[in-house]
Formats: sequence, C-alpha cells, structure tokens
Amino acid sequence: MNIRIGNGYDIHKLGNGRPLILGGVNIPHELGLLGHSDADVLTHAIMDAMLGALSLGDIGHYFPPTDPKWAGADSIELLSQVNQLVRSQGWQISNIDSVIVAERPKLKPHIKTMRDRISTTLALQPDQIGIKATTNEKLGPVGREEGIAAYAVALLVKEH
Repeated sequence: MNIRIGNGYDIHKLGNGRPLILGGVNIPHELGLLGHSDADVLTHAIMDAMLGALSLGDIGHYFPPTDPKWAGADSIELLSQVNQLVRSQGWQISNIDSVIVAERPKLKPHIKTMRDRISTTLALQPDQIGIKATTNEKLGPVGREEGIAAYAVALLVKEH
C-alpha cells in the first residue's frame, strides 16, 4: 500500500473586530483571529498537512497573503480546493488528526460541529477526523492569549 503522511502547523494573533473561526465554525468570543483570510488556524494546519504529505508546498504557495483575491477567504472553501488537488494527484485522505491550542474560549462544545464541517467538506466520515483542544498552561504567546495555534497530521493513501 502506498501511503504518505504530512504535518501542518499554524498560529494567528487574536484581535478585536474579527470573528473567531475554527474548523469552519464561528465560535462566540470577544476576540477573533487576525489574518489575510478568515485566519482559521485549524483548517490552515490541515491544508498544510495534506499538501506536505505530497511535497506540494504550503498554502502560502496556492493562496498567497499578498494576493487581494484571497482577502477574507473562507478557509473551508480553500480546504475544498486543496482536497481537489490531492485527489487530482491520485491520493485520498485516510485520516486527519489535529489539536488546537488556546487558553480561551473552551472549545470542547464546538469540536463535533468542527469535525462535521471538515468531514463534509472533504467527503469523509466524521471518525476520519480527529480534533482535540488543549491549553498552553499560560505559557508563551498562546498562554498569554495573544493567539491561537493548531497542529495537524494527514495520512494519505494512493487510490487504486
């Protein structure tokens, strides 16, 4: 069996005047993530993991922050495009595992919705998408609530 694994990471600053979007889900919070697109760190980490598994670069190559075309882009739509690219190369996702690192808000009540949104976008079963949340124990920029980070791993298999 031909398999590939990739990992991804993203971090964005928290700031006023933006919605907090994680895994394609708008989460109630007084701060949102700052970035050129919707700054969805979870979805960005997943895309980088998928691209990395096939040595296809990173999301900045496909959706550069210098291009006004991607300003305010919905990262779930970008995820769909990355999935189409992966499939066009003859690969499919076996599973994805990820972790979001944030002090606040509590993310546990939103994980099922995030998982459902991502699995639907990728045409996968929800049990093929792992999403966990943890804090940084008040350490570093995430611990000081300056930002939110996410890590992801994607296992791809060659289609028959």
